[in-house]
Amino acid sequence: MVLILLGAPGSGKGTQANRLAQKLGLRHLSTGDMLRRHVKDGTEIGKKVESTMKSGQLVPDELIVKMIADQIESMSSGGVMLDGFPRNLSQADKLDEMFSDHGLNVDRVLFLSVDEDELIKRLSGRFYCPKCDAGYNYPMHLPKSEGVCDNDGEKLLRRPDDEESIVRDRLEVYRTQTSPLEDYYRKQGKLVEIRANIHPDKVTEAMLKAIMDIGQTDLKQAGNAKA
Repeated sequence: MVLILLGAPGSGKGTQANRLAQKLGLRHLSTGDMLRRHVKDGTEIGKKVESTMKSGQLVPDELIVKMIADQIESMSSGGVMLDGFPRNLSQADKLDEMFSDHGLNVDRVLFLSVDEDELIKRLSGRFYCPKCDAGYNYPMHLPKSEGVCDNDGEKLLRRPDDEESIVRDRLEVYRTQTSPLEDYYRKQGKLVEIRANIHPDKVTEAMLKAIMDIGQTDLKQAGNAKA
């Protein structure tokens, strides 16, 4: 099984990816985590991308696709779930080509849909305590007193990239580069939109149902073909 998670920053992809990986026994491939691990381990790929990452430039698509291919080739069974890739149509094309070379295809694309106002609240509603490093976030873990750490009464701070102006810029980049993937996979009949502005447990249930429906869809298609 090959799954892809799509969604804007703040939609909850990381949380849901970890949950699905545990429940379904999937290998969770977060390209950001994979790159950082290669750099830390000093692999051939890590040496190639370290300077690129430090300078803030984008890692070549070919290297990321190769990382994913290496992970797939090392697997004897099970499935994979991609989180953070593809980010644009060009990457989606390269990914499809690689999967085809390995006799695979994307089974389902789960799109976590959240209203922009809610995304801004979530992303700009993340704070931390400079004294004990405790983290707080909207809406799941709010401090008992607004702006103050529960542990030590220290004034909470917001990280620079969580400032509202930066958050809006990040969402604009997503709209421009990544949101076209929604139509790309929708036209292939692979995209399922999950409303993710509800409790995370309900989101997980909806995602699991969408994945379980894959087998039923295949059976229907097979029946139609025979008819």
